[in-house]
Amino acid sequence: MEQLWSHIISSYSPFQIEFIGTLLVQILSFWIPSICYISLDYLFPCFSQHHKLQSAPKQPTRKDIEQCLKVVLQNQLLTSALHLSLLLQQGTPGYRITLTLPPLAELTRDITLSLLLREALFYYSHRLLHSRYLYSRIHKQHHRFTAPIALAAQYAHPLEQVFANALPISLPPQLLGSHIVTFWLFLGYELLNTATVHSGYDFLGGKARMHDAHHEKFNLNYGSIGLLDWAHGTDRLRKRD
Repeated sequence: MEQLWSHIISSYSPFQIEFIGTLLVQILSFWIPSICYISLDYLFPCFSQHHKLQSAPKQPTRKDIEQCLKVVLQNQLLTSALHLSLLLQQGTPGYRITLTLPPLAELTRDITLSLLLREALFYYSHRLLHSRYLYSRIHKQHHRFTAPIALAAQYAHPLEQVFANALPISLPPQLLGSHIVTFWLFLGYELLNTATVHSGYDFLGGKARMHDAHHEKFNLNYGSIGLLDWAHGTDRLRKRD
């Protein structure tokens, strides 16, 4: 790994490493898993229907999936364009890029802190999006999928994509001054996790059940790891306001 990293450092500029590396992580940890989850309906229909968390009448149509793909591609272009413009404006990479890989202790510390910071940023921005004013104008688009599919994790209004989806993941490692590899590992985990929890399947150790309930009932399970839902009592279904 050290040799591979040394080769990358010597072959590409810091800007190329951050931008292209981040794009590759997004493809590997979000796009490919999402397509695999969605393909189960077509490749293994019996297995797929047996493991769906919600009933067939609630599942999105092919037209819905095509519309979802179009919006998610637009959001991918938006976040990539913003990332590139920030790199050009700042003049320096957003994450630490050194000749050596981060030590295991530092990597573990930064990922743990990033998980906690992301939980806070996502939970409170998500709760805010469920306010009456912002829900009807912004967040309602995401909840078009009451029975979510993996790609629907990023089926969102552009403002939600930037402030509730992208920033809660990209900002914590920046605040911590994390190594770019630490950021990539954190980003990869979060994108794979969000694709999985939106997949709508029950064969993933219950991973999707919590967020699937949020899409079905709307007023519980706002967070990512469940810590703040437990603290605020939003891990249980409550009566609507």
